[in-house]
Amino acid sequence: MRLQLSDADAQFRQELRTFFTTQIPEEIRDTVAARRELTKEQFVTSQRILNAHGYAVPHWPVEWGGRNWTELQRHLWHEEMQRANVPAPLAFNASMVGPVIAAFGSQEIKERFLPATANLDIWWSQGFSEPDAGSDLASLRTTAVRDGDHFVVNGQKTWTTLGQHGDWIFCLVRTDPEARKQAGISFLLIDMTTPGLEVRPIELIDGGHEVNEVWFTDVRVPAENLVGELNKGWDYAKFLLGNERVGVAPVGASKRVLGAAKEWAREVGQLDNPLVAARFAELENDLLALELTAVRVAANSADGKPHPASSVLKLRGTELQQAVSELAVDLAGPAGLSSFAGELSEHPDWARVSTPVYLNLRKASIYGGSNEIQRQIIARTILGL
Repeated sequence: MRLQLSDADAQFRQELRTFFTTQIPEEIRDTVAARRELTKEQFVTSQRILNAHGYAVPHWPVEWGGRNWTELQRHLWHEEMQRANVPAPLAFNASMVGPVIAAFGSQEIKERFLPATANLDIWWSQGFSEPDAGSDLASLRTTAVRDGDHFVVNGQKTWTTLGQHGDWIFCLVRTDPEARKQAGISFLLIDMTTPGLEVRPIELIDGGHEVNEVWFTDVRVPAENLVGELNKGWDYAKFLLGNERVGVAPVGASKRVLGAAKEWAREVGQLDNPLVAARFAELENDLLALELTAVRVAANSADGKPHPASSVLKLRGTELQQAVSELAVDLAGPAGLSSFAGELSEHPDWARVSTPVYLNLRKASIYGGSNEIQRQIIARTILGL
């Protein structure tokens, strides 16, 4: 089967490709291409350019910056960003808290937060996971007790990605300890400069600082920062987690890394090895199949509801990410350890960072719904088992 874009969609893709490769500063795209860590300033600069041209939050309601695109157009938007090495809009803002506020927030909260969220004037952090409430999120223990015009928050969140940059954090908090665990949770917006809130870094195996713990000790939060209804936070959390569909299978990024590794393998003669060549061929074919599936899912998603095969995208997308990173480590050999020694030397960027990336991507099959859970979804909704 061959899937071909319509003339209009092909033109749309070309417009995106031209914009991404000419309007986003080259030094930012070079940083992404080299798989180096982006600074907060680079994230902000890129997203503000996207927002100024209507490319930051195309899936939001039109009155708040959305573009009313089709699911296929959103897919093309995300794929072309990846191909051009453009940082995607910060997920915590664009794909998580923004859509929740747009759907469930009061008019006052929408006006206060949505423009600043789209423009990355506010950097949002996600306060969901806790030490004993990761996979079982409904077991969270962070509490928010009403005290006059405020909630008093106590507890701990963990694995808060890029929380060191955060201005505000959107949190799931327990507001009714007597209710069944899903029914007593609320969705609260908290200024991270509030007294009693502390961010502590978690050092990763590669020495990086990507995730954090966030501690709350008698943090007073204005009651007006409650999103939606009291004790309805679980519904909003499910909406948030289900909203992130586009880009769940990062085909463009995986193809880019695989292409760089293949070119290097050709230069040094490793591609002459039939076993190495076979690994490349298998991954290229698997990525092509995944790309066609992603286009089919996007084209057949109706009324904002995800196609059941979106679980296949998450499952295979993360498996192929990890497989590509494993091949890169094997090809890089000792060069894959150079970043740990702070060496730049003559090693290509993909090789130098191959081992840290490989280690970091072990998380890909866990976050966003573990692959074991995705297999259960596939068995029930697609195979009918």
